Amino acid sequence: MNGLSLSLVRGAVTSPFKRAGRPGAPLPPAREVIPPGRIAPGPLAAYSRLCGFAESGPLPLTYPHVLGFPLAMRLMTGRGFPLPVLGLVHTWIEITAHRALQPTDALELTVYADGLTPHRRGTEVTMVTEARIAGALVWESRSGYLSRHATGAEAAPPPPSHASPPELPAVAEWRLPADLGRRYGAASGDRNPIHLHPLTARLFGFPRHIAHGMWTVARCLAEAEGGSDSVGTGRIRSVRADFKAPVLLPSTVTYATDGTAFQVRGGSRVHLTGSVVREG
Repeated sequence: MNGLSLSLVRGAVTSPFKRAGRPGAPLPPAREVIPPGRIAPGPLAAYSRLCGFAESGPLPLTYPHVLGFPLAMRLMTGRGFPLPVLGLVHTWIEITAHRALQPTDALELTVYADGLTPHRRGTEVTMVTEARIAGALVWESRSGYLSRHATGAEAAPPPPSHASPPELPAVAEWRLPADLGRRYGAASGDRNPIHLHPLTARLFGFPRHIAHGMWTVARCLAEAEGGSDSVGTGRIRSVRADFKAPVLLPSTVTYATDGTAFQVRGGSRVHLTGSVVREG
């Protein structure tokens, strides 16, 4: 059994005994580190095929996040982590690449927790992943993960009512199969039960299992870089994405973009919004 599998087992055992901590609760000060090493070509190729990236050329913008996921799991399943890891929902992500990365680069990865914040539906933790080459920061991401629970007076108020985001031009339609979560889990190591089967997802309040947020973002970036989107040009240097509503599996969704902003829609429902910054 590998380290990631052990972390998942530990998370399954410890989660029922954890209750979401208050926003001011202490987080583990430790940082998990993977020393510099080469990227395994087989898993990278499988990930690229599933997300729609080219299987040659620069490293996909999202892939260092995947490489750092076992470290995040190790932290989030630790005894001192205040939130139960099972059922955590990815709510947003920001990624910045300070230079183009290649599959041959030897990346040193560091992951740490950077604070708890109140959310109208529970408590959110921010996880940070950093990649370095020879000590220089070359890539970084920040992600929000929500532990859903009943909230008290200290919870964040609901966001002010705003008009729906403007509908962007539709570019592609994706038919997402029922086994997408299991396939992405195998490629990425993220086997959160909310993504795997209808039964395990219902245990956490979802009517069916849902697509991984990171697959959805990666698929959008792959489409923007080399798919049917011909609006944007130049390498994507950074992305911000917010997950608005779960994508139930199986389903059919629409990818829409104006070259900078992008959306994933299912009928009249917006599942994801985001924007990219390109070089040049």
